[in-house]
Amino acid sequence: MSEAATKPMKKSAARLGAVQALYQMDLAQTPVNDVLAEFESHWLGQEVEGTQLPDADVKLFRAVVEAALSDQRRIDQMLDAALTQGWPLKRVEAVLRAVLRAGLAELLSRPDVPARVVIAEYVNVAGAFLERDETGMVNAVLDSLARDLRPGEFDRPPGA
Repeated sequence: MSEAATKPMKKSAARLGAVQALYQMDLAQTPVNDVLAEFESHWLGQEVEGTQLPDADVKLFRAVVEAALSDQRRIDQMLDAALTQGWPLKRVEAVLRAVLRAGLAELLSRPDVPARVVIAEYVNVAGAFLERDETGMVNAVLDSLARDLRPGEFDRPPGA
């Protein structure tokens, strides 16, 4: 497989890894440096229980995790405001919370990545762990936030 063909797969794997790392830090209160080291040495691109995990763009993995953590207070406030009233982020299931945090962190910190790409990627990650209603919530919340953060990207048709 060519470098150009594997690049999107590496980015998708990085996003998946970032969500898993944020989930682990949220539940187990694992320090960021420990999680980054563990994922980079034992998970990303490694064989785990007989399954070869895809290679990941480690730079993107780190960027998303670090952005989510460094701006977590702002990210959580924005997510709280975007969620349905009565369902603050702290009441949202941990995997869903990690997906939303990672997606919003990338929307905020990576203006070079089209918002529609970010949304689609995190909806796909959510689909690996969550039910259809929850993946729909990821789509709706990230789309709403992206339209506020990057309105110019939504003034033109996709791919234009």
